[in-house]
Amino acid sequence: MIDRTITTDRLVLRPFRPEDCAGYTAYYTGPRTQFVGGPVSCSDAAAKFCAMIGHWTLRGFGRFAICRKGATEMPIGHAGLMQMDLLRDPEMTWTLWSEEAEGQGYAREAVKALCDDAEATYGFKTLTAMVHQDNDRSIAIANTLGFVADPSTPAPFREYRAFRRTSDTEAAACA
Repeated sequence: MIDRTITTDRLVLRPFRPEDCAGYTAYYTGPRTQFVGGPVSCSDAAAKFCAMIGHWTLRGFGRFAICRKGATEMPIGHAGLMQMDLLRDPEMTWTLWSEEAEGQGYAREAVKALCDDAEATYGFKTLTAMVHQDNDRSIAIANTLGFVADPSTPAPFREYRAFRRTSDTEAAACA
């Protein structure tokens, strides 16, 4: 079980709890998952939730529940690292579970904190992000945080674009 929490000005990024599965399942069985392979059945959503938690045991890092400060019982999304293939750089992932959470900078704030943490805690100087070509909001977040399109990195599916962020590109983007 992980025991790490990261805070930002407005957010608490915390480990998942069993009671978060219901919110995650509601998200993953709905239409918001069009850019991440969904929607899926309730049982498939629960399996994905368990895999996110299990990733911490396999790799020592993973994804966090994104919660507004003062409302840490109710996640609004998740973000963090995933590395299914040890031959590739870790991938930063992010998603908000509801339309109401969009447009307020929550995903960008969470991803910025997690990119900083990935380097400071794990020494990861290079991260990737795989974003669906039609997901304009996530592409904007990637670009804002110093991820640049990287056609040399194979994306998992034809409709996805690979982005890469190194400590150098992030510093240039924020300068």
